[in-house]
Amino acid sequence: MLIAPSILSADFGKLKNEIEAICEAGCDLVHVDVMDGHFVPNLTIGPVVVSAVAKAATKPLDIHLMVENNTFFVELFASLKPKYISFHIEEEKHPHRLIQKIRSYGISPAIALNPHTPISSIEYLLEDLDLVLLMSVNPGFGGQSFIRSSIKKLQELRKKIDASGAKTLIEMDGGINDKNIRELKNAGLDIAVAGNYVFGSGSYKDAIDSLRV
Repeated sequence: MLIAPSILSADFGKLKNEIEAICEAGCDLVHVDVMDGHFVPNLTIGPVVVSAVAKAATKPLDIHLMVENNTFFVELFASLKPKYISFHIEEEKHPHRLIQKIRSYGISPAIALNPHTPISSIEYLLEDLDLVLLMSVNPGFGGQSFIRSSIKKLQELRKKIDASGAKTLIEMDGGINDKNIRELKNAGLDIAVAGNYVFGSGSYKDAIDSLRV
């Protein structure tokens, strides 16, 4: 299991220290939530802050776009060379074109699905993707409770990926902790995003290690 702490739950007053701490604690990716206040009812960070995060991080960035103008934001963050950029299928009219654009920058393309969005919406894109991000809470805010139906959705996606022969990884974000991580692992999860669980813990290393099943 790869672990990607979400900096949405970090203390932004000492963000550099927080980024260094999770990297030293052994995380695999630094998950960065970019929200525009339109696609979701929250506004988070832009390229200046994400650039500072990239400089402080010794692990690759995993940028999750929750925005309306996906192409604009992809171009805005491409120069930071994150490992992944994920965009929401619900907001993209030409996903295949955007996938190609992301890959042209040397970045792994990913698509995110809201809890209500069916797997069928990306069925014909799976072989073009390096990652699918399943939201297990409604996007926009940290600290929400895990939506149980996400497990069934995860199992369905795992079967489709395996049947297609694609190498696409599955990531999940929202309400993940040491109580549900093993069930998610057994259902086929590859990457766990954890915000409050890591940053709200007494030890970032212990929290990350507890998810490493």
